[in-house]
Amino acid sequence: MTALIRMRLTAYVRTGRFILPLLSELILLGVLYGGGRSGAAESYGVSALLLFPVVAWQTKLLLDAEPDVQRRLALAALGSWTRELTAGLVAATIAAVPLVLVAIVMPWLFGALTSAGAGSGVMLGIWAHAIIIPAAVATGALSSRPTAGSAGRATAVLASGVVLAFVLGLHGSPVPWLAPPLVTTARTLADGAGAAAVAGLTAWALVWGALAVAGYGWLRRSRA
Repeated sequence: MTALIRMRLTAYVRTGRFILPLLSELILLGVLYGGGRSGAAESYGVSALLLFPVVAWQTKLLLDAEPDVQRRLALAALGSWTRELTAGLVAATIAAVPLVLVAIVMPWLFGALTSAGAGSGVMLGIWAHAIIIPAAVATGALSSRPTAGSAGRATAVLASGVVLAFVLGLHGSPVPWLAPPLVTTARTLADGAGAAAVAGLTAWALVWGALAVAGYGWLRRSRA
């Protein structure tokens, strides 16, 4: 399985598909941090919110880079659809790490953070970006070609998944738990996050991500 993970990451990089998500992140965060200085926790909360669609899109591009025939050969070689599916999710998670690192470093390059509470703010920022990865990877996987089928359907799944993640999480939403805690996390970091809030949001993000991955696994198995 390690060889398959490495192969998928290599294919993603060599085909140049990583360029567009990276450029999108740089543009989004450049606009965010070009407007002035703010606290680290608040800035990173918004950064994590903006990074969600980028990681989801990148996951789709990574999983789409592998031809269908090659994916079937990998499935036959591994002898387990679970291991083949896991290899793709792990590769997408690894690919998300450089985007998170860029998001953590970028506000310092822009001089966009105030010095007050910078240490704790950075730690909360790393946490906020980390908890969005499972949900973003699952959303991108659900919109990948192996699951969604046609290009039009895949695009619709990705767009609707991202929009619903934002809209359902807005303040006053009657069903915020249907979406990953993106907006809630950004708002909590802006208001000051305590240990209880951090633990609750972490559990929410992990449960949502696990359910979304389970749905992806069910769809992939039904179409294997």
